[in-house]
Amino acid sequence: MRHRKLVALVALCILIGAAGVQAQSVPRLAYEKTTLANGLEVIFHEDHSTPIVVVDTWYKVGSANEKPGRTGFAHLFEHIMFMGSQNVPVGAFDKWLEAAGANNNGSTTNDRTNYYESMPSNALPLALWLDADRMGKLIPVMDQAKVDLQRDVVKNERRQSYDNVPYGTANETIAAVLYPPNHPYHWPVIGSMTDLSAASLDDVKEFFRTYYAPNNATLVIAGDFNRDSAVTWVQRYFGSIPRGPALPPRPFALPPVVARDTFLVIEDKVTLPRLYETWAGGKFYAPDDAPLDVLGDVLAGDKNSRLYKRLVFDMQVAQDVSAGNNSTRLDGYFRIVVTPKPGQTPTHMAEIVAEEIAKVVKDGVTPRELARALNTRRASFLDGMASVLGKADLLAQYNYYTGTPDYSQQDAARYDRVTATDIQRVAAQYLTKPKVVLTVVPEGKKELMVTGGVK
Repeated sequence: MRHRKLVALVALCILIGAAGVQAQSVPRLAYEKTTLANGLEVIFHEDHSTPIVVVDTWYKVGSANEKPGRTGFAHLFEHIMFMGSQNVPVGAFDKWLEAAGANNNGSTTNDRTNYYESMPSNALPLALWLDADRMGKLIPVMDQAKVDLQRDVVKNERRQSYDNVPYGTANETIAAVLYPPNHPYHWPVIGSMTDLSAASLDDVKEFFRTYYAPNNATLVIAGDFNRDSAVTWVQRYFGSIPRGPALPPRPFALPPVVARDTFLVIEDKVTLPRLYETWAGGKFYAPDDAPLDVLGDVLAGDKNSRLYKRLVFDMQVAQDVSAGNNSTRLDGYFRIVVTPKPGQTPTHMAEIVAEEIAKVVKDGVTPRELARALNTRRASFLDGMASVLGKADLLAQYNYYTGTPDYSQQDAARYDRVTATDIQRVAAQYLTKPKVVLTVVPEGKKELMVTGGVK
């Protein structure tokens, strides 16, 4: 009886804790949004808590906007955009910002490219001028030498991050099967060596003219700044940049359909094999997006999660395990990755994974599992909103994917609504369908490949 009371008390505390987290207010991201005559969207978010300001420019272009045979352009520009523009000599972009105490970087995905600067408040005019110069005056100084230089840099990055790193080609191998050849996610963001080599200067310039124009961009200014001064600087530096040509239709694709379990193998210079199981998922912010996120947390989100506890701690048969939902603008996928310990096989890992998925489908998850996953996700969410850069990026992300820059409270609420029934449902709906199974094995060890028959 004492044991039952203790269990009940623990469960009650967990539920109270979850309710407390849900009740904790997620702050609104107060903003002002305007659109210049040339189509540039500008979002202002004032935060005077620290003397820091962030400029975050999102271009609505990623690898999904490329064409077969001409891939890697979006990522190539992530490098070219730092190579100087008409009024900024090569190397000066970083040099001038660093002299002002700023740091800057960029990133590229399937769906968008962004460039940001984080700096002391008094450096805001410099950052805006630099960003405007490369948006409006990059083409006049873009020459074959710069393209060739950055093309070689990207090729080397591909060698370091994909071709010559253990398990490095797993993602693109899976994507090439999960998404058909005409799907814009079929090729990797970094592009292929062949396509990068084939790109001409005219190809690259045309890509820039089409997509790196003010009418395809959102500029976020967040942090400690004077609103009226910022408006003046934005109009002065960006207002005269001409609008770009009519944009091509946005990439569209039917959801991927995996007709049957597909088994792949890569021989790699690795010591241990690794198992990848991938199912077709859903879009960013779609109704099932949040339940699938929480399902990933329950399965392998931390050291107390089902797969981690069983494989790594209890049975001690795996080095590591991860699970997660990866949603994007067009499509998404759910993936589980397991690295067995020496002497263990990927097939054994696949059998245990299948058992744990079947348990969730049949019996669902416990209140404790649900509460822990939701608490962890809420804490991570709030932590991401703590920095000025985090808020700037969220404003741009929400604006792009939902059309509403202040979507933070709605974003948090969709996780608060996730129930144990939702998790059980999405597990049955997505993880019982055919999947792509990739085994990366040491060279000469193809017999370790996972094949059909795992239930």
